[in-house]
Amino acid sequence: MKTHSAPTSPNLSRREFLRDGALLTASVAAGLSSAQAAQEARKPLNHNPNMEYRRLGRTGLMVSAVCLGGHWKRLDTVFPGLFKNDNWLDADLLNSPDFVKNRTDIVSWCSEAGMNYIDACTGPEVLAYAKALQGRRGLMYLGYSWYEKEARFEQWRTKEQLLKSLDEGMQAAKLDYIDLWRITCHEQGGNHTFNESEEIIAALDTAKQQGKARFSGVSSHDRRWLKMMIERYPQQMDVIVTPYTARSKVLPTESLFGAVKKCDVGVFGIKPFAGNSLFKGDSSLSSPDAEEDSRRARLAVRNILCNPAITAPIPGLINKTQVDNMVAALRERRTLDAKETAELEKANTEAWAKLDASHQWLKDWEWV
Repeated sequence: MKTHSAPTSPNLSRREFLRDGALLTASVAAGLSSAQAAQEARKPLNHNPNMEYRRLGRTGLMVSAVCLGGHWKRLDTVFPGLFKNDNWLDADLLNSPDFVKNRTDIVSWCSEAGMNYIDACTGPEVLAYAKALQGRRGLMYLGYSWYEKEARFEQWRTKEQLLKSLDEGMQAAKLDYIDLWRITCHEQGGNHTFNESEEIIAALDTAKQQGKARFSGVSSHDRRWLKMMIERYPQQMDVIVTPYTARSKVLPTESLFGAVKKCDVGVFGIKPFAGNSLFKGDSSLSSPDAEEDSRRARLAVRNILCNPAITAPIPGLINKTQVDNMVAALRERRTLDAKETAELEKANTEAWAKLDASHQWLKDWEWV
């Protein structure tokens, strides 16, 4: 695919943000549900007729069926030597003109394809994508988390500290508002005390009341804790960000997705390719396994989207070919046939066998 149909590109200013809130309130007063009202207030952002859009729970936002995940773990295959100590978290990325251009180009390519959500999880990701969206913020919803100063770390688990972190991050990234503040919590969320959970919710509530965040939620790898949080705080848990791989399946009973459905929560799935273990090659364009890996990625995304509770997977995309491959997956038949199912199961078995030590926990996400 060489070109994409041109999308519409409304520019959502702070005034329009507040206007939409007023429209939402008026619509609810008129008898519409909050989700129906949200859809009335705004149509799909950055709409492209060739893109599929799915409803992000009760937020009413219609987001593209595949979105742009913030992580860029294999970007060093595009720019060798970019990462310090071979660690993508240690790279001084914003001082690399090549990196800045890559992120700007990828955001452009995604938006031309009709993708309309970016999920930024770390400080450098927030800064990179805020910079890439300068002058065209209205093309994309921005999911925000500055995890280094959020609840994963003990010193950032009070309402006051979380709001301080948010203010500092928004100022650094020159953001007037964020579409979704999804606080990154402990990977094992159940390790949070009751009081810590209350502080997290209080911070999310305050950010929405102050007009800094349109919607709120959390990220965690602990599905039981997420289920509890959704059931205990249904008004604040608009969206969750959590692992969901091509091998994940819905539990017959006591599933996380029972609470998701009951409370109408949007779900972004991370780790769709099991930390890249699904692939044979290194994600470089010259890899001899590039074609096979592209097919595996499409099979995985198609399979993930068969679960209607998943709003969208959010893979990290490092080049235009990968963006085009995700768009191609959405145009293929959704349900896998018997041959494709066997092919994906073989790929998943290989992926499980080569998970590194830091990703062994993904095996716990086969049943959700």
